[in-house]
Amino acid sequence: MSEIAHVAATIFRRAAKSKRFVVGIAGPPAAGKSTAAEALAALLPAGSAVVVPMDGFHYDDRVLAARGLSSRKGAPETFDAAGFEVLLQRIRVAEDDVAIPVFDRTKELSRAGAAIVETNTRYVIVEGNYLLLDEAPWNRLSPLFDLTVFLDVPRDELERRLVRRWREHGRADDAARAWIDTNDLPNIDRVLARRRSADLVI
Repeated sequence: MSEIAHVAATIFRRAAKSKRFVVGIAGPPAAGKSTAAEALAALLPAGSAVVVPMDGFHYDDRVLAARGLSSRKGAPETFDAAGFEVLLQRIRVAEDDVAIPVFDRTKELSRAGAAIVETNTRYVIVEGNYLLLDEAPWNRLSPLFDLTVFLDVPRDELERRLVRRWREHGRADDAARAWIDTNDLPNIDRVLARRRSADLVI
């Protein structure tokens, strides 16, 4: 059984007759959270699962510039954590059709109301870097998940993936390396050093 299939089996076992079951997939930048979340959703009954990315709560570049945070985009303080928490609370209680924002990497901005968590959606798979971060306000998210998963990827592999990511996004090698060293790697180290325990580690 693959690791993702093991997660799916765990969800089936724990969800029992729950109307709504919320899974959090956490990990450092480039750990493969989006890929894992989509793969997991595909293993669940058709139409029963939706993926909710934390990245939809990125502050806009203009907000980051005004706050002097442009060089730290992607760090915990560059997200609307309180807004994300409220969204998860609405999802948790299965409110009617909850609209979610989705981050568009090609435009480097979030699109409001880009997807919907419908009332009858049983499984909600939330993915993001800081779902298990043991720092306020992120640690308030803990009771909002029924199951948490952490993606444990070697640091050198994360670096390799980040280099490829930024090349694919058109950054020159020197600029990509500088961004990784001054921004991505500090975020990786923060996730690894300050994370709460997960129910499953893969």
